[in-house]
Amino acid sequence: MGRVMELLDARSVARCTAVSRAWRGVAADDRLWAPMCAELMAGKAHIPRLTLIRTGSKLSTYSMAIMDGKRSRITKEDLCDHAWEYRFTIAAPEYWRNLDPSWKHTGPPMRRYFHPDGYHSADPHDAVWGGHECTYTVITSFVGDGRIREHYVRINRWPPLKVSRKDDWSWELSNHLYRYNSIPDADKKGCTGPLFPVW
Repeated sequence: MGRVMELLDARSVARCTAVSRAWRGVAADDRLWAPMCAELMAGKAHIPRLTLIRTGSKLSTYSMAIMDGKRSRITKEDLCDHAWEYRFTIAAPEYWRNLDPSWKHTGPPMRRYFHPDGYHSADPHDAVWGGHECTYTVITSFVGDGRIREHYVRINRWPPLKVSRKDDWSWELSNHLYRYNSIPDADKKGCTGPLFPVW
């Protein structure tokens, strides 16, 4: 039975766990799910920290990784764990676009960093940055039944940054003037993001 289940996709194997106790014993086996977890994480920009929880089975690791990959609610851990590429959009004033090396094709995109104490920084000698004080806040508001009504990141008093997630589990923060993209770091020791599920 295990050999047959090795030929199935992850969703089909997960459904097999509901057939009976005997089927669950085979379908939930870590030897079956370990390669599925490896396949799931291959090519992803970020690997969720919650996949490091050792008490869980490979099936639960797979399930939590899928749920985390679909999560669009960003946390402080997500912001601080990654370096971010910063680019202006076409709507930004020409003066600012001319300071952006990626616009002029004279260098790589600028980088930005979020810190646990709420500070936001850039690389030294960044022409746009200018050494000013900068802080960030993650804003989340809910409606009565617990659904998220608004969720965005605000830096100083600048326009809010809408949060979105890509298929490779990377993050994008954007408004009409500029955008931040998390830089892939799947090989980062200890992985990234919150240790416990955030939905």
